[in-house]
Amino acid sequence: MAKQKYYVVWEGHEPGIYTSWPECQRQVNGFEGARYKSFKSKEEADDAYYSDSRDYIGKSPKQTTKKNVSAKAREAIIWDSIAVDAACSGNPGAMEYRGVDTKTGIEFFRMGPFRKGTNNVGEFLALVHGLAYLKQKNSDLPIYSDSRIAIGWVKKKKHRSKLQRSAVNEGMYKLVDRAEIWLKNNTWPNKILKWETKEWGEIPADFGRK
Repeated sequence: MAKQKYYVVWEGHEPGIYTSWPECQRQVNGFEGARYKSFKSKEEADDAYYSDSRDYIGKSPKQTTKKNVSAKAREAIIWDSIAVDAACSGNPGAMEYRGVDTKTGIEFFRMGPFRKGTNNVGEFLALVHGLAYLKQKNSDLPIYSDSRIAIGWVKKKKHRSKLQRSAVNEGMYKLVDRAEIWLKNNTWPNKILKWETKEWGEIPADFGRK
């Protein structure tokens, strides 16, 4: 008798965990860029589903950076939420940011790259963009960031970057101006939560360039 397998579909018609190959096939057939993989146990599948597919596809699960993250530790995560993050090639350097569905990794927005930005500014812009996005959707979902600095700036409704404003990064700073105005003129019901990277691994919105 064949052993039970569990199929994780990260990107497909309906992402999830399936208990048979035909069920998995229905989710990935005809779906461009489908990402899926089988696992020998439900626990492995659960951990994989709530992780970045790049940690599993093409690698053994034992080689992933999240191998020591227990399912129990990840129970603390509020999966019905969005997560934001920024990436910067150099600091200052080319900066971009994005927001994704924490559970599925589906991207809601992405901005950049902006010339001569910093990671802190990107994290700040990502948080404000996320709050504005949720307000536009009339959503009270919480929002995760792995940056204590950006969370602090948002709470004070003012950035504290020491990066000099110049013609090179004027476009980015115009967004910073708009972000500060938005914070001062709006309220929101969404909880801003700190993503605990040491316990949970990289935030789902991470660009994977570390």
